[in-house]
Amino acid sequence: MGCVLGQHDSIGKKEQTIYYLSKKFMNYESKYSLLEKACCALAWTTQRLRQYMLYYTTWLISNMDPIKYIFEKPSLSEKIAKWHVLLLEFDIVYITRKAIKGSVIVDCLVELPIEDYEPMKFDFLDEDIMTIVNTSSDTWTMMFDRATNKVGHGMGVTLMSPDEKRYPFTTKLYFDCTNNMVEYKACSMGVRIAYEMKIKNLRVLGDSLLVVHKLNGEYETRDAKFIPYNDYICTIAQTFDSIMFEHIPCQSNQVVDVLATLSAMFNVAYNEKVQPIRMEKYKTPSCCMNLEQEPDGKPWYHHSNHYIAYREYPPRASENSKRTIRKLAMTLLRCVDALEAKKILEEIHEGVCGTHANGHMMAR
Repeated sequence: MGCVLGQHDSIGKKEQTIYYLSKKFMNYESKYSLLEKACCALAWTTQRLRQYMLYYTTWLISNMDPIKYIFEKPSLSEKIAKWHVLLLEFDIVYITRKAIKGSVIVDCLVELPIEDYEPMKFDFLDEDIMTIVNTSSDTWTMMFDRATNKVGHGMGVTLMSPDEKRYPFTTKLYFDCTNNMVEYKACSMGVRIAYEMKIKNLRVLGDSLLVVHKLNGEYETRDAKFIPYNDYICTIAQTFDSIMFEHIPCQSNQVVDVLATLSAMFNVAYNEKVQPIRMEKYKTPSCCMNLEQEPDGKPWYHHSNHYIAYREYPPRASENSKRTIRKLAMTLLRCVDALEAKKILEEIHEGVCGTHANGHMMAR
């Protein structure tokens, strides 16, 4: 089953796509009749898009009318009665489909796939250009995101200067709100901070397609919960010389997502100072417990062998050291020194002892 949710613009002519949904029928659902499959798809879609369809009238454009089938059927089975109850809270109007719009390109690509491989062309078309100058050197970049879980709601904002210096901000919300409200709140916090820093040119990046399109005026904001946030951001946006709202994928918004998750996961007192988090990068792996030679000429298991033979601890040994010696003395492992360990590792890497995995894993 598949569904596309759209919204008309202010004049009612242009359609803006908001949400795509698709789902594979279960084994028992695939045995339904064609009309029952349409009713099942409609009931599933209304539950997934409940926040969009609950406050507005929705036009259902389909090949058949499942609304009439469900509400006018004389005898209701168990599954049809369940669909009937689920659809009672929505205002859905069926409209006959007069033209095939969005499915033409998809159906054509499915029916006529391209089998030949066509390599990508990396030719630089403007060969006469010697250099490219960035004229927007005074433009700041703001990235925002939210995190919502059972612990609470958190917001993360990062402001990046033209010379790529980052200024992170994070806030935790102590009141109940929806996910989109937190997205609006995070965006408004970032725009307000940029205004207080007297930034004139701002580029706003977020991974919420709904919020970005509404701030750009492509979607109409009708929900009463979002109108104050939308008006507040638009009012502050008028004070900038230039401001742009752009959508980016979630993979490119990981830094602020981490900030929002941190603020949502723990509580911080108002009078408590939080030290900055330092993040380091290691390009080469570090080696642990790699001994080239014995430090005192004795193998590392000398004290354990001495304890096994004479039941004596080394002089001035602490209780923790004695406990460790007793544990090593009880293990049924062969203890080797540095030279023998080096020889064993060379034999393992050369494959002298064969593989430790079975034949099936080696074949994979």
